[in-house]
Amino acid sequence: MKKVVLAFSGGLDTSFCCIYLTQDLGLEVHSVVVNTGGFSDEELKNIEERAYALGVKSHTAIDETADYYRETIKFLIFGNVLKNATYPLSVSAERVCQATAIANYAKKIGAECVAHGSTGAGNDQVRFDMIFQTLIPGVEIITPIRDLQLSREAEIEYLNKHGVEYSAEKAKYSINKGLWGTSVGGAETLTSNQYLPESAWPTPVTSSEPQQITIDFEKGEPIALNGDKMASVKVIQELQAIAQPYGIGRDIHVGDTIIGIKGRVGFEAAASVILIKAHHALEKHTLTKWQLSWKDQIAAFYGNYMHEGQMHDPVMRDIEAFLQSSQETVTGRVIVELHPYRFVVIGVESEHDLMSNKFGSYGEMNKGYTGDDVKGFSKIFGNQTIIWHKVNKK
Repeated sequence: MKKVVLAFSGGLDTSFCCIYLTQDLGLEVHSVVVNTGGFSDEELKNIEERAYALGVKSHTAIDETADYYRETIKFLIFGNVLKNATYPLSVSAERVCQATAIANYAKKIGAECVAHGSTGAGNDQVRFDMIFQTLIPGVEIITPIRDLQLSREAEIEYLNKHGVEYSAEKAKYSINKGLWGTSVGGAETLTSNQYLPESAWPTPVTSSEPQQITIDFEKGEPIALNGDKMASVKVIQELQAIAQPYGIGRDIHVGDTIIGIKGRVGFEAAASVILIKAHHALEKHTLTKWQLSWKDQIAAFYGNYMHEGQMHDPVMRDIEAFLQSSQETVTGRVIVELHPYRFVVIGVESEHDLMSNKFGSYGEMNKGYTGDDVKGFSKIFGNQTIIWHKVNKK
């Protein structure tokens, strides 16, 4: 009997895959859940129980949270990456990490096949397929939901026929939680003019009193929250717990899928949005004009290429080396104030702050040059433009 490793979350699509692969295709299913910071111990236990109830041969939970931060999230912070100036790539980055871990596990147990529950409309199908083809090229890829072109209603009907109860209400919203944010998909996100209702958001808004917090960065990495030093993963988790109840970081991202269609997805990602904005504020004080300019361009490419699942292209390592180098002076504290549905970056404190009053204050005379120096510089700096206008004057 052929072994198949199934990327498993315990949701509707992967539950269908368990039954279909076992009973219809006669395969030996080894389910794997890759934890990227989105599951509690209790949730992981429930997923394991569900997998065995669905007939898998074995089930494994792989904790990739630390690697996810070190190999992916860290560079999204360094690059201040928000796709379309909105989305912190919560799911995009997570899928790359998960697909890589699943490919490595399939290799480890010598599986002949690997399966995932992606549909034929979204980005995940490309990310998973491409990474599997790159890392385990001889392994067959099976995608039941995509190949059978199933609706969620058809999947529920199939599961119910096979003795697995799954209600339509439970499947109303597709929620994916990870360290870098939670995505929410439902009927509203399939339209262009509807917003998700309050009940669809996983975290209710319960905080209303303004609160000031501090985030410390060391060479671009978050290393303390409110003065308490901790691992960067812990900073993200603690910040999320404090800020998400304000409703901060809720939005709907509209973007171009890898396969060329428009798509919408809701997300709540308070920690990632705050960290990116706080980090960017610190960079604006500690980096030069051209460091910031080139970072913006390179980071935009990095985010888009990661979004499209191209994390194993060696150019990504080259860009990461640049981003890492750029963070040498990005050390300091950022003060942020939280409010319902919004936050304000108050300011920064850093020994690398280039707004040092040693060199003069903005709007007043700078101590490094005279007014005559500026007059001469202005003539030289605009010389070619001046010549163009003289030559081409009508």
